[in-house]
Amino acid sequence: MNPFWKQIVIQTVLKNRQHKAPEPYSDYDFARGFFEFKILTLSLVRDIFFMMLGIGSAAFGLESFLLPSNFIDGGATGISLLISTISGIPLYWLLVIINIPFVFLGFKVINRAFAVKTALSITGLAVCVATVHFPEVTHDKFLVAVFGGFFLGAGIGMSIRGGAVLDGTEVLAISLSRRLGTTVGDVIIMVNVIIFSAAAYLLSIENALYSMVTYLAASKTLDFVIEGIEEYTGVTIVSVHNEEIKQMIVNTMGRGVTVYSGKQGFGKKGEKKDMDILYTVVTRLELNKLNTEIIRIDKYAFVVMSAVKDTRGGMIKKRPLEH
Repeated sequence: MNPFWKQIVIQTVLKNRQHKAPEPYSDYDFARGFFEFKILTLSLVRDIFFMMLGIGSAAFGLESFLLPSNFIDGGATGISLLISTISGIPLYWLLVIINIPFVFLGFKVINRAFAVKTALSITGLAVCVATVHFPEVTHDKFLVAVFGGFFLGAGIGMSIRGGAVLDGTEVLAISLSRRLGTTVGDVIIMVNVIIFSAAAYLLSIENALYSMVTYLAASKTLDFVIEGIEEYTGVTIVSVHNEEIKQMIVNTMGRGVTVYSGKQGFGKKGEKKDMDILYTVVTRLELNKLNTEIIRIDKYAFVVMSAVKDTRGGMIKKRPLEH
């Protein structure tokens, strides 16, 4: 391997492993490290691509539909739109200021990488709203509500696929649901009821009703973009590297894991083989990182994901993630 690439692999992968290989590194260590480096690089490029698409889509929905008609959405974006409408403060400042507490909460509740990506995405959206001026598309209020919500929801959904969020209220909902014993959906509904009630009082009942249509359109589009992922996702993993994956889930992801004793019923020669099967539950905001880490360890791992409505008890979050 080229000495330049060896140094990159050492600095980015080998030195950051929890179980470091002894120095001097073997050819196998470099080959495995280079494979992990490629996975991390491709994952980062994909995340940036989705984040940029999300920023563009959300900015288009805001500039071309919602802002000209004084319609709002739910969550932190809705709060920003409402304050901007009644006070005249530029929306791009409010998008950053109101989401700052949620970024810090994301650092505590999710992880540092998520918080950094979220901060960059929200800042990118604010810059896009401030500098790029999309034309107004239509004056029809119903079309404004539906398509404004569609583009905003698509933007938020694509940012989630990139490992970030453009609206920090979901992070707040995850945190409060763990403290109060309610579902994430219940917390989001309570927050949005307050926002739309304020819109009805401060703007008009008609604006509040159209804003609810906007929120419904955004919510359904978001679910569609992220392929119907619910608040929690149950993940079953079958891999010959099950011990390494288990340590990654517990130590890196900070998650609990259940181990089932099973048999691999299919192999190169059809033979049966005893194998531990892993099961864990993650939030949809952590699913992207879990997938990347599994591929780094075993790209041939068999992974099954299923929607989980809610969870009770167990080690839902052991501790903040370490980097």
